[in-house]
Amino acid sequence: MSQSFSQNQARQNRQQRLWQQKWNLKTKAIVWALSISILPVVAIGTATYYYGINLITKQIPQFRQESVQSSIETELALQRQLSLLLTGMGVTAILAGAIAVFVTNRVISRVSKAAAISNNIKKRLRPDSEFTQVFIASQDELVMLERNITLFTDLLSVLVQEKEAEADYSQLLIKITRWIRESFNQEDVLKTTSEEIRKALSIDRVTIFCFNSNCNGTFIAESVAPGLPKILGVTVSDPGFEAAYIEKYQNACIRAIDNIYQADLSDADIELLEQFAVKSNLVAPIFKGKQLFGLLIAHQCSRLRFWQQSEIDLFAQIAMQVGFALDYAKLLQQVDTKADKAEVFIEITRSIRQSLNEENVLKSTVDEVRKVLSTDRVLVYSFNANWSGIIIAESVVPGYPKVLRSEIQDICFSQGYLEKYQSGRVVATNNIYQAGLADCHIHLLESFAVKANLVAPILKDEQLFGLLIAHQCSRPRDWQQSEIDLFAQIAMQVGFALDHARLLQRIEAEGVQSRLLADTIGSIRQSLNEEDVLKITVEEVRKVLSTDRVMVYSFDANWSGTVIAESVVLTYPKVLRAEIQDPCFGQGYVEEYQRGRVLAINNIYEAGLADCHISLLESFAVKANLVAPILKDKQLFGLLIAHQCSRPRDWQQAEIDLFAQIAMQVGFALDHARLLQRIEAERMRSQLLVDIIRSIRQSLNEEDIIKTTVEEVRKGLSTDRVLVYSFYANWFGIIIAESVVPAYPKVLRSKIHDPCFTQGYVEKYQSGRVVAINNIYESSLADCHINLLESFGVKANLVAPIIKDEQLFGLLIAHQCSEPRDWQQAEIDLFAQIAMQVGFTLDHARLLQANQVAEANSN
Repeated sequence: MSQSFSQNQARQNRQQRLWQQKWNLKTKAIVWALSISILPVVAIGTATYYYGINLITKQIPQFRQESVQSSIETELALQRQLSLLLTGMGVTAILAGAIAVFVTNRVISRVSKAAAISNNIKKRLRPDSEFTQVFIASQDELVMLERNITLFTDLLSVLVQEKEAEADYSQLLIKITRWIRESFNQEDVLKTTSEEIRKALSIDRVTIFCFNSNCNGTFIAESVAPGLPKILGVTVSDPGFEAAYIEKYQNACIRAIDNIYQADLSDADIELLEQFAVKSNLVAPIFKGKQLFGLLIAHQCSRLRFWQQSEIDLFAQIAMQVGFALDYAKLLQQVDTKADKAEVFIEITRSIRQSLNEENVLKSTVDEVRKVLSTDRVLVYSFNANWSGIIIAESVVPGYPKVLRSEIQDICFSQGYLEKYQSGRVVATNNIYQAGLADCHIHLLESFAVKANLVAPILKDEQLFGLLIAHQCSRPRDWQQSEIDLFAQIAMQVGFALDHARLLQRIEAEGVQSRLLADTIGSIRQSLNEEDVLKITVEEVRKVLSTDRVMVYSFDANWSGTVIAESVVLTYPKVLRAEIQDPCFGQGYVEEYQRGRVLAINNIYEAGLADCHISLLESFAVKANLVAPILKDKQLFGLLIAHQCSRPRDWQQAEIDLFAQIAMQVGFALDHARLLQRIEAERMRSQLLVDIIRSIRQSLNEEDIIKTTVEEVRKGLSTDRVLVYSFYANWFGIIIAESVVPAYPKVLRSKIHDPCFTQGYVEKYQSGRVVAINNIYESSLADCHINLLESFGVKANLVAPIIKDEQLFGLLIAHQCSEPRDWQQAEIDLFAQIAMQVGFTLDHARLLQANQVAEANSN
């Protein structure tokens, strides 16, 4: 009862207040002013009037007794005075009211103006405020002003709190970004992200959902509060949102849901979220490169959560940083993998090369390859004449059948495979049941418990000797390209090692001279670069054959050439670096040497040589010579030539065979040296990329990043100038950073108007185009472009785009000024990767600067 009465009373009070609010402040003020100014005058005048009437009424009878005539006159006079008093009172009241209204209007106009201004401000700040409807109904400017001031006070408090929260979130973003960047692989990045965000924002669960190719996916990282269901490893066909949101996420859409039951989700979506006790969630896309990698998801399970804008912004920024960190981790992993594979290849090659017979070569090969690839079985299958064969070497983990010495008749092999393997085909089968293999082949592999395999040919004496095969028996396996390349290179080296072992065995059987050959080849093989290989070759061969001169003649494109290595006794002329134009050589000899022809001339005057050839030999004091071809990469590289100058010489067959074998080994050694140089160069460039990226990443502002880049890249590529060219809005620009050797002009701060640039280049650079020009005069450049490059002294250049905030910021450019330069693919790839990293680092620096500014402003 009491409660009902209180409710009625409150309703009546509220209605009374609303009724009072129907009068505006001006009306109320005028009423009060009139009341205060007029009522006292009217009251006093009225009281005076009635007092005078009463007094007249009391005194008139006395006057009448004295004199009727005079009393009547006196009464009339008093009544006239009272009428004048009443009239004066009215006039006074009206004047007082007018003055009060005037003063009130003056005062109230300023209050009304202030109230109107405050109301406009309020409508801008809070158009959906809970007081809006009351203010619209209310005409009381003073009440309006009072409530607006109260609202402004509350808003100011909220703004201060939001500013403090924003500063805290900025600091938090920097810390989380630093923790993420300190993770050097994808697993650590994702684990650190989920754990740190959940702690920082006090969220029940933070997880990362990774998309598959068909937009299904798996939760690959999770940090969850105790007592809640775990979602890690769960694979779902829908991430909890309708399919249309995939496209929105690809456009960087952020989705915040305060209440899953009020978010227009489908029943299936709600059911999925309910399985994991989700009441509110927050989702931001993670991009790896420019592709949608997955989603960063926050789940609030204990209660509903109304996500603040500052939390949403922080979450989105962290998701963006995770994408950058994944790119960086992937790059480091690729660099480390390449370096590791190169080192592994060198170690395996050395291990194989240390084996001096065929059996040891094969045994070392299968053992080392199985360890490196972490596979279940590696074997060598050797062919018979009819292309059946036998397994002659095997390394297998316990638990799987041993197949060593098994004789295999693969009826499928001759059906088209032979020619392909002969030409170097490498086959990687991830799953034997999904590779389109013939039934006979599948049955054969099943007998060895094979699920996936990797096959590369072994060529011995340029013929198909057998196959190097890796078997994965425990499960199918997705062979990586780096593994396939390593496997193929090892198979090739096995062929060389078998040739080497066979040659050593034959040399060993031939006695002392054979041992000399082994020593010579051993010396050659210890040389790790082309120059040392050739120098040691001519020195050792001259000693072994006891001849007067041994040299290596290298061919040019037109089959003339140059003597690039020589060992000669002191009494005969030196011909090192001599350029020789032999007009007789091209007349039929090239093809014969290409096929392996070895020419032994005991006496140049009795060999039926052309006069031009005899004249050439006489100029070198030659009486007899021995010539064998050097094949490099299966192409005729040059000739190994022995000269007997003191007298004619009867070359023995053993000497001829030895000379031919050494020439062949020189070719192998040159191939080996080139391969080792390429591997070492790739390893050094990989390490260089890591070092340059780390140096750039240590720079915290744009100027330092760009300055560090040009310095480090010029040193790394050993080029004459490296600069960064930044674009204006009209695609003209200015050189904002430069590192140049002292001998060439400095172009820093030069403004460049390149009229050629806008003619089709912008779009190509925007999409990642990298340009390598070995010689500016042989690259079909426009005259305006050549003139510009000539003004900088450029002979060759290398250009890669720098993308900042997904826009073309400028170009990273390397200039070779001393001479044209043949840019290697490894150099081009390294240059492009550095340019890409500069863009990422500029984005990172800009974000840090923005955070620092926000933090400074908050203080």
